[in-house]
This record gives sequence, C-alpha cells and structure tokens, in this order.
Amino acid sequence: MPFRVALSGLNAASADLNVTANNIANVNTTGFKGSRAEFADLFPISAFGVSSTATGAGVRLSRVAQQFTQGAVNFTQNSLDLAISGEGFFTLSDGGATVYSRAGAFGTDRDGYVVNASGQRLQVYPPVSGGSAFDTARLSDLQLSTADNPPAATTQVNTAINLPANASPPANGTFDATDPTSYNHTTSVTVYDSLGAAHTASLYYIKTANPNEWDMRVQVDGTDVGGANTLTYSDSGVLLTPASGDLTLPAYTPTTGAADINLTLSLGDSTQFGDNFGVSSLTQDGYTTGRLTGVEITQEGVVQARYTNGQATPLGQLAMATFPNPQGLQQLGDTSWGESYAAGQVIRGTAGSTNFGLIQSGALEASNVDLTEQLVNMITAQRNFQANSQMISTADQITQTVINIR
Repeated sequence: MPFRVALSGLNAASADLNVTANNIANVNTTGFKGSRAEFADLFPISAFGVSSTATGAGVRLSRVAQQFTQGAVNFTQNSLDLAISGEGFFTLSDGGATVYSRAGAFGTDRDGYVVNASGQRLQVYPPVSGGSAFDTARLSDLQLSTADNPPAATTQVNTAINLPANASPPANGTFDATDPTSYNHTTSVTVYDSLGAAHTASLYYIKTANPNEWDMRVQVDGTDVGGANTLTYSDSGVLLTPASGDLTLPAYTPTTGAADINLTLSLGDSTQFGDNFGVSSLTQDGYTTGRLTGVEITQEGVVQARYTNGQATPLGQLAMATFPNPQGLQQLGDTSWGESYAAGQVIRGTAGSTNFGLIQSGALEASNVDLTEQLVNMITAQRNFQANSQMISTADQITQTVINIR
C-alpha cells in the first residue's frame, strides 16, 4: 500500500512540475495565461462508505486551472499591436472557426486582412451606412485598404467675420478685383470640385452709402459668381439680411471637367462691430483625394483609417467576447482558446461596455506569469518529489526486512 500512495505522490509532484515548467517556458509569451495544478486526496470507498479508520490512498491531479489575471501592458510603436485592459477576449476567425485570444500582436497579410502570426483574422462589427454606427449582430474580417479616399465637392462655406462699423465707401465706386480701391476688405478660402481639384474662392466686402449696409462679391479662380449680394446689419451689429444667414450662390462650372460647384455661404456668425476688420473662422466642407497614412484604434475598439486629406473612415469596431467561466475554455495552443460547455455561452460586446475592458493601441499584454512565484513552486514540487521517492525507499527497506525474517 505505501508504494501506491507514494507513487501517486510522485505522479502529482511530476504533474506540478510540468505545469510550473510550462508557465516558466511561456513567461515571455504575449497574452499567455498561467495555470495552477490543483490536487485532491484519495480514499478507498467500500459498499458501506469510507471507514473512519481507513487511511488515505494517495493523491490525484484534480485539474489544471487557468489563471486569467491581467498581465502587464507594454507599449510598442506598432498601431496594430493591441492590449485589452480589463475583461474580454479578441474574436478571431481561424479558417472559418471562431477562436478567442488575449494576444494582440497583429499585422496584415498580402490581401490587407489584419491577422496574427498564425494567420487568424481579427473580427470586427462592420460599419453600417454613414459609418456612425456598427452592426453588432454580424462579424466580419477586418481588412485595411490602400486605396485612395475619394474627394468631396465643397457645398458650404462658413464665415465668422467682423466688418468695421465706421467704414466708408471705397474711393472707386466700380468694383474691380484687381483694384484695391474698389473694395474695403477681402479674404479667401480654398474650395474643391467633385474631382478633388482645388479652387480659390475670394470674398470681397464693399461698404455702401447706406448705414449698416455692405455689398459682398464672390469670385472663384478670378471669375465672378453672381453679382453683388447685399448684407445689412442692425444698429447692434447683428446680421439682418439675409434673414436665414445663408446665401446661395449661382453654380460655378470649373475647367477641370468636374461637376458644377454649388456654394452656400453661411454668414450667420458675421458681425459689424468696432473699427477693425477680422476673420475669426473661415471653413468649408469639401476635401481633395486622400492617401492612407495610418490606422487609429480608439479605446472603444473603433478602427479608423486616416488619410492625408484629414478624413477618417471607420472600418469596424472590434468584436469582444467573454464567458461566464473563462477557466473552462478549451486551450488550443498559439495563445488561443475555443468555446466549451464548461465555459458557458459566449457573451459578445464592445470594448468599454459592461463587463468588457478598454483597448490600448500600440501596446501588448505580457504573460501574467510571476517568475519568482514559479521558481518557488518548482522548489516545492521538487521537494515533494524527493519526499515521495524517499517514501518508496523506506517502504522497500521495510519489505526487504520482512522478507529476510527467518
């Protein structure tokens, strides 16, 4: 009997050493979660249950429990390196099979799909029309495209200017854009046509003989767009005409072959105060063609492609997953896990929502293995192995003594 008990102890100590060795071997594995060997004692059971005088029958390995504590977050220079700060797993597609991981070292393959070193594709919720929301009922592969971002024609120019209240009409009463004496003030803004070509829109302000009244003329690339547009202000300097604050200009046909440019000037923020002309803001809503400059991933897992024209196009939102019992997940290797009955039904969501951590772009989660703790466990398991070996030697000596009795 002592041989069996000691042998079970040897097996248990060996299993403990195996678990410890695996933890130590993966101390530098990104996203690795250490394990702990858990043991249970054995007692012989008869038809009448366990006798109160029965001695134990040894020990057995009860389970190897995975430890899903947070690993340290180490920062890198790669925007596709992702770390989860808190609960949750990345969702990956392994040839159509769904797997889960905490290792966020991602790159792109030759087709632009975001993958890990094993070729598993990162899953996102695709954007819906407009890109302001995402379809959380559907998963798709995250793919980066190197195609140019298409241009958008300017449709609105927003102006926030101040016209001097004490201005006098210009010396030359006939407007001529080349003659500064025919207007009081001017400013300009770059606008874009449907092909992304840039054009200069110049705004000229001319004080009339009437109090609180101005004429505004617009030229695009030196060509008049409509005639004089009357602006009137109240005695407190607030714009009265046009009443809506918006001035719609006639269409301008560019020479680039693009569609007509139809501009609306928003003048609601213009004023007539003091004695100085000033431009507080002059913006427009068009942009030219853009080239991909990089990828940005927010804390909520929203993936955006950024372009040289200042635009950002949403590509998807990272699909996060968690489980009622993560320790029950099936280990698949390559720092990935698969669903199992013991883990429970998968719960999907997004980063930053209830029960899900935040995403840190340009960072990786290190292994959660504490090397010092594992070295202490190794010494303890070694001592246990030696003690059980000594137990076998002692039982052998006793057996030999009994055999030698004459």
